[in-house]
Amino acid sequence: MTRPTGYEPLYTLKPVAPDLWIADGGWIRFYGLPFPTRMTVIRLADGGIWVHSPIADSGGLADAVAELGPVRHLIAPNWIHYAWVPEWQARFKQARTWGSPGVVARAASRRVQLHLDHTLTDIAPDDWAGQIDQRLAVSGFHSEVVFHHNASRTLILTDLIENFEAGKVPWWMRPLLRLGRVRDPDGRMPRDIAASFRRRPAHLREMVDTMIGWAPERVIMAHGRWYARDGTAELRRAFRDVIAG
Repeated sequence: MTRPTGYEPLYTLKPVAPDLWIADGGWIRFYGLPFPTRMTVIRLADGGIWVHSPIADSGGLADAVAELGPVRHLIAPNWIHYAWVPEWQARFKQARTWGSPGVVARAASRRVQLHLDHTLTDIAPDDWAGQIDQRLAVSGFHSEVVFHHNASRTLILTDLIENFEAGKVPWWMRPLLRLGRVRDPDGRMPRDIAASFRRRPAHLREMVDTMIGWAPERVIMAHGRWYARDGTAELRRAFRDVIAG
């Protein structure tokens, strides 16, 4: 899509906190619906660069990331966020690729060959242990690894919360956002993902408790307006049904 996303400039590193950046990208279609894209970049203590949910390499974005330090980790954080990982693997052959359970099979079903060096789990690997905490959420339908950058108190999600701004999407999509519970200012877990966790309510509650326990100041998501402040309060709002249950 050529329509502006509302998060311009695109394919440009935007500082969020020391050693943490985001880059907003163009649209991607998922089941016919347009989604704006976003990736998160962290510089680890050893100087290596960690790239979460890489977006399209356009406008010299990968070169800008490489200027931050050696790109060592590419993250496919859930089972449906893989589209541009192969492009970044080809650009940064020395980087290791980490992915959520199920992402390789999903990519293969869409005729995309995706190679993982490691499957992500509940436990942060030695490469970033103590710097980035992580937890794996699995519903049987949806799998996603959530991350918390401790130094900046930043929670990094992918699709567990989506928060589309109505004025930045096509008009015909706006009723669907409300139906799906993903319309700003009350973006929440998409209805289909939330329904899948009904089979694992204790697991979801534990996930939410863990994220709130990290006490993030900000929450970055892949789609829509992210939360630059009051992150813990936003988690309590977005997951109020889980907390009340």
